[in-house]
Amino acid sequence: MKRLSAIVALLLPLVSLAGVGDEVQALQREWENIKYSRPAAEQEKAFEVLTHTAGELRARHPERAELHIWYGIIAASYAGARGGIGALSSVKEAKKALEQAIAIDGGALEGSAYTSLGSLYYQVPGWPIGFGDDGKAREMLMKGLSLNPQGIDPNYFLGDFLYRKGDLEGARQALERALKAPPRPGRALADAGRRKEAEALLAAMR
Repeated sequence: MKRLSAIVALLLPLVSLAGVGDEVQALQREWENIKYSRPAAEQEKAFEVLTHTAGELRARHPERAELHIWYGIIAASYAGARGGIGALSSVKEAKKALEQAIAIDGGALEGSAYTSLGSLYYQVPGWPIGFGDDGKAREMLMKGLSLNPQGIDPNYFLGDFLYRKGDLEGARQALERALKAPPRPGRALADAGRRKEAEALLAAMR
């Protein structure tokens, strides 16, 4: 019985980790379904509901960087779908979650917290309205790229940032790397959607 108890004690953390992994995958699947499959008119409400779900999971597992990352991504997407000044509170919550993920494990999900935080820094207005900062955006995006140099997301967001800053050659190189990124297991919908966004930016540059 003592030996059985010891084995159970060893297995319980593994079961917990597996459960969190399933929850992370469920969040990412629902996020990409909303972003890339639903009409724009339905996205605000859907992202609002998913933000609450992600918040509950994050509160349940505060030690898991992956859940903070996905809460940040979803809250930022909700803010983007909502738009206007009212969206700033969601953006600020997203920023806090991503910073918390970095404090726990900056390398989680191949540095996605850095990439996501960088994207916020260049898309959010600067002071006195928001916290936008191009210098911090570049720093975060480059950190995310260093952790996942071939990834579709870090290359896409760096390309988008450079395009907005007028560095068309740098943007072109980053976007072409994004299009050559290896497929992510179980992320076919997100990969296809991101490739379309990269292709649209390249077309605009031409």
